[in-house]
Amino acid sequence: MSKIAVIGSSNTDMVIKASRLPVPGETIIGGTFMMNPGGKGANQAVTIARLGGQVSFITKTGNDLFGRQSIELYKTEGIDTRYIFSSADNPSGVALISVDAKGENCILVAPGANGTLSVQDIEKARAEIEAADLLLMQLEIPMATVEYAADIAASKGVKVILNPAPAQVLSPKLLKNLYVITPNKSEAELLSGITVKDWSSARRASDIISAKGVDIVIITLGAKGALVKEGTDYFEIPAVKVEAVDTTAAGDTFCGALCVGISEGKNIADAVKFACQAAAIAVTRMGAQASVPYRHEIEKY
Repeated sequence: MSKIAVIGSSNTDMVIKASRLPVPGETIIGGTFMMNPGGKGANQAVTIARLGGQVSFITKTGNDLFGRQSIELYKTEGIDTRYIFSSADNPSGVALISVDAKGENCILVAPGANGTLSVQDIEKARAEIEAADLLLMQLEIPMATVEYAADIAASKGVKVILNPAPAQVLSPKLLKNLYVITPNKSEAELLSGITVKDWSSARRASDIISAKGVDIVIITLGAKGALVKEGTDYFEIPAVKVEAVDTTAAGDTFCGALCVGISEGKNIADAVKFACQAAAIAVTRMGAQASVPYRHEIEKY
């Protein structure tokens, strides 16, 4: 079985679901509250584990209740937690999430210890990264850490997959070290300068991004599905039609499932179809990791 390493954030999500999202200065009464483990890195690692992948998670938590609770949960999921570092000076990451009746969300994140996951920490996990077949990362940790890890992986032939969220400008060197990049519409716009609103504009954006050195570009288009550019080939993969309840972690579920598909030898189009199925199940449920499906649930499709 292929080994997948995930480097990224670990948060505790505090979620309130209400009829609509508040505008600045407004208080809305009548929501329901949930507290769940989250963080883009953690969500993706949990997805990989639940879908049958072999995954190690490299992250940093605070020496507090949230951090200790998260690590125990990762262990029960079957995730390798040997490279979860602890900060004595910073709390674990926390995200405050509002969700409306249509499943759209608004998220405010206090990174805490995630913001201190350093190059020195990555150096301690170098052997684990070099032994992986795939490395999956996002951008809720310092950019210097992402670039350093990508450099280590690419130099050893490890395939680097980047979910460029939250949206940030990426250096030419980082882009050249990537095997796959998975921006959503707004992230693709930042990377390409093209406003992505349909399949045609997604193609144009993917052309510009791939010209920067990325082998495979996958632009996720929400309810439409995903546009894939591999070499000179394009694939329009439609989304599975479902009634969305909460879109939190849908993109993370997609990325984790994509890695599992690639690790199992699926071609990129089939891996994206598999990822779309996983994400479709996730949006029908509340929460981040609570919404991530298991392998048998996808196989029902």
